[in-house]
Amino acid sequence: MKKIVFGLLLLFATNTFAQYKFEMFPDDLTIQPFTANFLEPKLGMLFMIDENEIRLDIGNSVDALRFEYDDNTVLSFGLDLFTYTRLRAERNFHFPVDAVDYLFGFNAGWKKINKCAEFGARLRLSHISAHFADGHYDGSNQRWLDYDYPIVYSREFLEFIGYYKFSDLRLYAGMTYIFHVDPSDLGKDIYHLGFDYFMKDKIAGGVSPFFGYDLRLANLYAYTPNHSVEAGIKFGKAGGKGLKVYLQYFSGKSVHGEYFDWNKQFAALGVNIDL
Repeated sequence: MKKIVFGLLLLFATNTFAQYKFEMFPDDLTIQPFTANFLEPKLGMLFMIDENEIRLDIGNSVDALRFEYDDNTVLSFGLDLFTYTRLRAERNFHFPVDAVDYLFGFNAGWKKINKCAEFGARLRLSHISAHFADGHYDGSNQRWLDYDYPIVYSREFLEFIGYYKFSDLRLYAGMTYIFHVDPSDLGKDIYHLGFDYFMKDKIAGGVSPFFGYDLRLANLYAYTPNHSVEAGIKFGKAGGKGLKVYLQYFSGKSVHGEYFDWNKQFAALGVNIDL
């Protein structure tokens, strides 16, 4: 009897795991970045129009483990590591770094694909800390620029975003719960809503126009909306590696922690490499 039970368990386990495809560090992401959301893996620059400000993003997300089941259901676990930096331009190709924000954390993604649509979700556990750099200090006068002194800003949070995709249009919504934040009197919830659309290979093979909108309703000292709109062209895989050239419009609170309560409104030209 023991041999029979053991044989049945072995047969069940073999058949079950045979249906799964397991992969470590695959070449692409299970959940593609949400186009107009600033808090996504980026490797590029954003040049503000009519403003001496540049944002430099250096970061990446990777899927470390991926499980595929029946070729239409995917579960993954991965890592995030971002920096997004505020610079300004000066003569002789000098670009002083004013402020820099760091993010690192873990993510999990799940998606299911059928004949008509795709739907899924991403969960993040992350830490962000923000800092002024030497470009924010006026050495000749021995003071911080605009008498704007550094503050302690950091947050640890859980972010959940679910999406539904059909005909290359992806709709998403979600929520962030911040379980620790400095300054401690800030709110602890953020709500997300948005969409993106890639017109795959409409100009030529490997060239795809795209458009995206992202709304973040953040609870600072009161609920404050951030609007971000992106439109451009991607060269490469619409859902994978490539080069994006785009225009962005942003209105809301600054994305940099040291300026978290500053209002920002700008148009910008961006270039990004999707890894």
